[in-house]
This record gives sequence, structure tokens and C-alpha cells, in this order.
Amino acid sequence: MTTRTLPLLAAAAALCLLSTQAAFAQKKYDTGVTDTEIKIGNVEAYSGPASAYGIIGKTEEAYFKMINDQGGINGRKINFISYDDGYSPPKTVEQIRKLIESDEVFLVFNALGTPTQTAVQKYHNSKKVPQLFLATGASKWNDPKDFPWTMGFQPSYRVEARIFGKYILKAKPDAKVVIFYANDDFGKDYLVGLKEVLEKSSAKIIAEESYETTEPSIDSHIVKLKDTGADVFVNISTPKFAAQAIKKMAELGWKPMHVMTDVSISIGAVMKPAGLEASEGVLSAGYLKDASDPQWKDDAGMKTFMAFIDKYMPGANISDANLVYGYAAAQTMVQVLKQSGDNLTRENVMKHAASLKDFTPDTLIPGIRVNTGAADFAPIEQLKMMRFKSGQWELFGDIISAETGG
Repeated sequence: MTTRTLPLLAAAAALCLLSTQAAFAQKKYDTGVTDTEIKIGNVEAYSGPASAYGIIGKTEEAYFKMINDQGGINGRKINFISYDDGYSPPKTVEQIRKLIESDEVFLVFNALGTPTQTAVQKYHNSKKVPQLFLATGASKWNDPKDFPWTMGFQPSYRVEARIFGKYILKAKPDAKVVIFYANDDFGKDYLVGLKEVLEKSSAKIIAEESYETTEPSIDSHIVKLKDTGADVFVNISTPKFAAQAIKKMAELGWKPMHVMTDVSISIGAVMKPAGLEASEGVLSAGYLKDASDPQWKDDAGMKTFMAFIDKYMPGANISDANLVYGYAAAQTMVQVLKQSGDNLTRENVMKHAASLKDFTPDTLIPGIRVNTGAADFAPIEQLKMMRFKSGQWELFGDIISAETGG
């Protein structure tokens, strides 16, 4: 070997080393991620008072299995670890700590419930572990300044209320509105959203009436509101009380425009107990397709969803809206991970979660898109109005945005 060859070999070795370092530099991982795996945590109410929502976790588990069968995300398989918290905040704290400290998950995705997730919000943010796409409609999840590691998924109660307010103004510009609401965070969120729109308009809120969830009957509240002479009744109540309100209004022969929260749109739990005839004409709003509704049978997104159900969840009850919800949330989570590429740090994933532009999950109503920004942690802020007619919900009108002027 000549002395001239040595510098050439040294240069080649240096170049090889730099190339290797560059390749490694392109991949950035935080806890829970390797070249072959992304570890995602979840807590769900598989038991307890909210166990009906457990199917959301099962749907997400099936969706991630489908993604893994297709090769994963940029070559990495999702390891989805989901625990039961029984919809109990103390249990939620225990399970979230286990996921983060023992299982060492990369992030927690679509965990369920306002009281349960409130119990761990500060912990998540102190640990800087994403509390991403929460399955709860509280508006508090859209607070990137104080809680930069927390983001909701579905339209918040305040968003829905703003959309109801916009619809009321369009349909009845000089409406006399009464608001019936639950005296809790759920009801108060709606109240704020409605006032944001209606108090600056020609419509007038002439009465507000709250109820406690411990009341056996809310009939006296409905009688009181009827006597105001209002022509719009906004019903912000949970299923049991929503059914009571519809039934009592029919008994009184009171027929104002009736706008009701989508929390209580269940035909089986609300409309049938109240009486299908009494429920005729009630208004609400939605953002998800109903997989059991034949109007979507030729829809491309619904065909993809049904193919997923047939292969990964055969026999599932497609009329359960929790399936299309869980599918949309999981599809959005996968999109964020794809966008993040090989830079799978928690900070970068939150950055991409906060920079979604017109993303359209298969099970969202056409025209409704997922959009986020650094100062806007509310992924879905559009809804479409629907009317209860002849025993079913019918969508109508244009997509309405909660944004000012939208």
C-alpha cells in the first residue's frame, strides 16, 4: 500500500461515517418508538356506567390491526395497549400512570370521558406525553397555551352550540329563545356557545332554565318555559331528560322550533320512549355517517368502512355510531403518524396533530373536514343539521361551521 493510498482510504472511511451518521440523524425517536414499533396507549370504559362506549376501543384495536397487516406505518407496527378504567377517575389515574411509566407508551390516544381525562390532564402535560384526540366533547381540550399536550377530537359542546345558534338566526332571525340545560360543565359549555352567537343578534334569549341530574322529573321546567311564549326551545339535556322534555311538550301541545343536543339523538333511548309522533320535527346536528342508513350504500368512504367491518369486526352492530367514530379517530391518528415520518418525537407528533389540513376520514359526512392549527386544537368544527322525520334522522341544508362568518 502506498502512502498516497492512505489519505484516500481515510477520506472514504470518513465519508462512510458521515453518511451513516446522516442516516441515523434522519430518525428521531422518543420513548415508545423503535424501527419496528410504535407503542400507543389508551384507556376505555370497558366496564361501568359508560361501558357502551367500550366498542370504540375495540374498533380502534381492529383498525390498527388492519394497518399492521398492510405493513404498518412507514414500516413500524402499532402496539395498541388499551386498559379498562370503568369510567372512574381514580382508576384512570392508575391506568394512565401504568401506560406512561411501566408500559412506556409513546402517546395516549382517544381516551374516553371528561371527568376521567380531567383527572390526568395536568399529569400528561407535566410529563409531556401527548393526550391526543380525546373522546370527549368538552371545550377545555382546546387550550394549547395552557395544555399544549392535550387535544380533543369530536366537535366540542361549545362548537355545536355555536352552530345551533347560527342555524336559529338563519331560520328565525327574530327568534324568542329559551334554553333548557343541565346544571353541569356539559350544559354550561352549550350555554356559552349559544350566547356567543345569539347575544350579538336580533334574536333574544328570553329565559334560561337549568335542571339537576338528580331530579326525577323535569316537567315543571317545561311548563315554566312554555309560559314564556318562546318560539325556539334549545334542549341541552342528557337522554333521560331529553325524552321527558319531548313527551311533556307534546302533552302541552307546545310546538316551538325544538333544537336538541346530539348527545340525545338516540332513536332507541330517546325518540321511541318519548314517542315517535311526539319526536317528529326535532332538530339536531351531526358529523358522522350512519353506517346503517342506505343513503350511504354507494359512498366510497362507507364502502371502505364496510369492507373493514366485514374483515376485522364481522357481526358488529353497524347502527352503533361508536364504530364509525372509533374508525374516524383511528384513521386520523394514523394520518398524523404518517405525516411525522421518521421524526417520531412527542413534540413532532403534536406539531403534526396541530397542522392537519382538510383531512377527510371515511366516515365523516361529506364536506366535513379535520383542520387544526397551532392555536386551534379543535379538529372538527363543522356540522350538518338534521331533522327527525318518520322515525329516522334526515340530514338537510349546508355544512355549518362554528367559525365566525363560517
